[in-house]
Amino acid sequence: MSLNIERDGSVLVRAPIGTGSEDIEDFVFRHRAWLEKKLSDFRPVSLDLSDGAELILFGAPYVIASGRTRIAGDHIYLPQEGREEALNRLLHRFVHEVMSVFTAQLARRFDFPFQGIRITSARGRWGSCSRDGIIHYSFRIAFLPTALVEYIAVHELSHTIRFDHSPAFWAQVESCLPDWKERRSALKAKSSVMNLL
Repeated sequence: MSLNIERDGSVLVRAPIGTGSEDIEDFVFRHRAWLEKKLSDFRPVSLDLSDGAELILFGAPYVIASGRTRIAGDHIYLPQEGREEALNRLLHRFVHEVMSVFTAQLARRFDFPFQGIRITSARGRWGSCSRDGIIHYSFRIAFLPTALVEYIAVHELSHTIRFDHSPAFWAQVESCLPDWKERRSALKAKSSVMNLL
């Protein structure tokens, strides 16, 4: 079973088919401290996509303007209607371009054998690595500062060598990013970004 805080602040419980209501209530009760903390920290997040608003992507500022969906210079052009959907599609492409180059650079620098990347709409995790060396990133990674993006990339690249979270895995991460613990802590504070779009 699992608990999630939805974009609107509601609580979603996922349970296998056939799980009794008493078991679900017991699960929620046992996790009430975690749930209370998450709900107290919950702040609905939204994006201002009006013309002239600023959007920070990978640490760089962009100004929203009306036009055919694209990024040009320091502007993000979006149609008058359906801006969230247009931005969602645009970010999938943009993040793929940015993270393909960035991940390849890190892989060369630290000698990781990754095979490629894919962009997802995942809300539960920033990234993952498959056993065949394909790294998956949530497109929402674009809303993070570059130091945190680097931590996520190095974390997932380290899984191309160690497919676990053993002490040897964390030693691998630390050999690339000595300050990984601080970055991981800062990333946890950014969990509300997962509610964007």
